[in-house]
Amino acid sequence: MEQLTDFFQYVTNSEEIIQTGGLIAIVLIVYIENGLFFGFFLPGDYLLFLSGVFCGLGFLKVNIILLLIAIFVAAFLGSYTGYASGYYFGEAIQNKKENLFFKKKYINRTKKYFDKFGSRTLIIARFLPIIRTFAPIMAGVVKMKPILFALYNFIGAFFWVISLVGGGYYFGVNFPWITDYVHYVVIFFLAITTFTLIQGYRSTKKEIIGDD
Repeated sequence: MEQLTDFFQYVTNSEEIIQTGGLIAIVLIVYIENGLFFGFFLPGDYLLFLSGVFCGLGFLKVNIILLLIAIFVAAFLGSYTGYASGYYFGEAIQNKKENLFFKKKYINRTKKYFDKFGSRTLIIARFLPIIRTFAPIMAGVVKMKPILFALYNFIGAFFWVISLVGGGYYFGVNFPWITDYVHYVVIFFLAITTFTLIQGYRSTKKEIIGDD
């Protein structure tokens, strides 16, 4: 049990992932978090931002272009994996029993976004925790055209990676003192994540009450 707890603490600690696992760990986490339903709890936004920061500071010994390309490919292929699982196993996923790693409310919440924003959900979802993981799965469930999915998946992954990794790199190069405030950066992203989840829950609850 203690080993399992240690594992969860590690995979949710972006700073430790970057420092100990390097590019391989970053790419693996991004891939899993972007389309495998059990990866919804993994760090996404602040992992990308801190990767850029540490790259800019020289702590992460990777060229920024390589870092951008590697994370983009991981995000793009991760979503494709989610899309394929939804496309071919959609019914089984929707009927899957709930457990620690899967809640039907996540699928229902993502469906609400698709009903409201359509295919654009794949772009918007990149910046929304949990929704980011389940959006490509739902795209597969509703049998979105592969060419259309490829387009929105590409655009979403591109802007997500460029804005967060690129933004982090800029701060790392121009404001090296940011390392003294890494924990505040993590808290900032966690606050945004929490706010997003609360707002999503409230919106979903209102719509359900309204439907009743």
